[in-house]
Amino acid sequence: MGASHQGVRQRRSAVMRNWRSWPSKHHRRARKLWREATAEKTLPSPDPSTDVTLGRVNAGPRGIDHAVDLIAGRRVLALTGAGLSTDSGIPDYRGPGSPPRTPMTYAEFVSGEAAQRRYWARALVGWRQLSYADPNPGHHALAALERGGVVTGLITQNVDGLHSRAGQHQLIDLHGRVANVVCLTCRHSSSRREVHRRLSDLNPHVADRTGTIAPDGDAVLDDVDGFQLVRCACGGALKPDVVFFGENVPRDRVAHAMGWLDQAEVLLVAGSSLHVMSGFRFVRRAAEAGIPVIIINRGPTRGDALATRKLEMGCAQALTDLAYAVRAPDSAVHHQPA
Repeated sequence: MGASHQGVRQRRSAVMRNWRSWPSKHHRRARKLWREATAEKTLPSPDPSTDVTLGRVNAGPRGIDHAVDLIAGRRVLALTGAGLSTDSGIPDYRGPGSPPRTPMTYAEFVSGEAAQRRYWARALVGWRQLSYADPNPGHHALAALERGGVVTGLITQNVDGLHSRAGQHQLIDLHGRVANVVCLTCRHSSSRREVHRRLSDLNPHVADRTGTIAPDGDAVLDDVDGFQLVRCACGGALKPDVVFFGENVPRDRVAHAMGWLDQAEVLLVAGSSLHVMSGFRFVRRAAEAGIPVIIINRGPTRGDALATRKLEMGCAQALTDLAYAVRAPDSAVHHQPA
């Protein structure tokens, strides 16, 4: 590896270790510094496996540079999916190498106590593991872009709450959050931690088990015999306040998100296959309105044909590079932590 190319990588690594020290910079200066750092004259010939350009599909520094050209000086709305949280240890449903999964549907959950026992037993194990997950560099990069005035809003399909923990404020949790629980009868909302405590007290034989965590925060368990449910004070069944498969996103939430899209000048999609309509509708609406769409995802998405630019990259690396390129933090470029 050439010395100049190694220097570029060292600068990126410095960025990943210095989220909270990033000051805001003008886009024009950011783009100039990025191009100087990654100019063809200072880099070795690109390896096709790491930097390719196929029409609108890119990976590597050139793909980031093209994305910067699209977002510089524009209001950016971000849309994120499960692929963003994989670097936090939470698997996704449709990413490369993801095993087949059959999540519980809304109709199945409300069918009776047998399905609810199965769900809550798996969720008891999964919640404990999910609660250990921390925001990864992709979450922090998006929060930094919000602080710099680049990302003006973020819509997430994820229910893990990691965007909020990373410091994102202009945020719509499209599918809700697993940290909240709702009664299906009286609609009273309660804390998942309290429900988890009650379930653990009643089911210590399950609470101590481990299992493979699923994207929505439950775990893969086979035997749930003898599991005891907890109920609302009114006697109603409790359900995580998230949108299950087969359940509709609340209309007012969709309208709120669409309002954000109508005010945006670029839609940035990160880590979503856009397989379900709840996410794809925003890409389709953006394309119809002539709003540029940038998609960052490993593997094909339902929205690829509508994308202005597609980056075949991991979300954490791509968003880190993008945040560096747009905001050009001098503290991250010049400061190497001990």
